[in-house]
Amino acid sequence: MKKLLFTTICMVFCLTTFAQTPEEMEAWKSNMTPGEHHEWLASMNGEWDATVKMWMDPSQPPNVSQATTTNSMIMGGLYQRSEHSGNMMGMPFTGESITGYDNAKKKFLATWIDNFGSSIMFMEGQFDAEANALTLEGNMMDPATGNNMQVKEVFTKNSEDSHTFTMYMVIDGKDIKNMEITYTRKK
Repeated sequence: MKKLLFTTICMVFCLTTFAQTPEEMEAWKSNMTPGEHHEWLASMNGEWDATVKMWMDPSQPPNVSQATTTNSMIMGGLYQRSEHSGNMMGMPFTGESITGYDNAKKKFLATWIDNFGSSIMFMEGQFDAEANALTLEGNMMDPATGNNMQVKEVFTKNSEDSHTFTMYMVIDGKDIKNMEITYTRKK
């Protein structure tokens, strides 16, 4: 009897929740259809060699290392998964991002995770067509203090076979560059 009651309640909930007008259905359809911003992300699909420069102290030379990245569109072309691997500060490094353009919010959204911490970074931003660049801003946890740190990332597509990623820590309203990655498409 409990199963029957639960099933009936679920069916009524589903029918009332998903009964929509044609306009609402069109809004859903529009939201789930990849567009020009998704195509821009997809243009960077493939395998990439990466030269990573990281500044622990902006007054000192950067630590330089090599890495590889594989970008692929997922979920029917709505999101790009980027899988990164290499060495950073003498240790094996792996990381993954999911980036997509939210058709309803009219902005890019992104997450980042890696094996150097258990926090998830959330970012959002806009595309500048003239600069062919995506700027994302958000926060990441500083495990030493427990506080959020403001960060800014800029992805610039230089050509079909090259793009650049620059990351800044935002301290007292100033952008302090702490990472630059130059990507070259593997041939």
